[in-house]
Amino acid sequence: MKILLVDDEQLQLLRLENACKKVLPDAEFFSYTNPVKAFEENKDNSIDLAFLDIEMPGINGIQLAKKLKKNNPKIKIIFVTAYNEYALDAYKVRASGYITKPVNENKIQEEINELGSVIDFKPTKKLQIKCFGNFEVFHNGEPVRFFYKKSKEAFAYLVDREGSAININELNAVLWEEDHPSYLRNLIADIQYTLKSIGSEDVFVKRNNECYIDVNKVDCDAYEYKKGNPDAVRMYRGDYMSQYSWPFFDAE
Repeated sequence: MKILLVDDEQLQLLRLENACKKVLPDAEFFSYTNPVKAFEENKDNSIDLAFLDIEMPGINGIQLAKKLKKNNPKIKIIFVTAYNEYALDAYKVRASGYITKPVNENKIQEEINELGSVIDFKPTKKLQIKCFGNFEVFHNGEPVRFFYKKSKEAFAYLVDREGSAININELNAVLWEEDHPSYLRNLIADIQYTLKSIGSEDVFVKRNNECYIDVNKVDCDAYEYKKGNPDAVRMYRGDYMSQYSWPFFDAE
């Protein structure tokens, strides 16, 4: 196995290299503090796995990962960073892992064990929905942006209910303690407009005082988990729609 290690701080790079060598003693390592040089000298190389720091001068880890993946779509990427704020960007690049500093053998081993566990959704016209960790919605690999934050939460609740028709009053009670019928109408209009703008208006269905999503028009990690998809089973680490207080995921 050929492994690329890139971190602009020499001490951090050495720490990463030492930890990786203990976990993968038979691997061949290519270590760099210069991300541009790392790409230029390995763009035609059959690198199997890359550990990339994210915050680097000249070209950051996200940009480097995109360039590496363009040349070698099969490469596995594990980001190493001191900042959690890059998690969404890492997901967009289809990273295989995400390690926060300080790096140690246990963190490296955990990510190595998880390699291959990320569900690689094939490109389709379907929405791609991520429930494990924070709830996110993607279209063609790009995050779907709702105008209101509560619109996204309302949509998350419909995803959680897996196609069951939800009464408007129930949806209101989930989002607020008091009744907000006019605001809820705005949220529904926002969901409809947002999905229509990306050609996915048929995902959301509203009939009279009920609404639901068509589960056949989305790809969702939680749905795949319940179908027994082994990749989804390995991907679940106990966090489900973690930015919201109401969800409960039955992993049994």
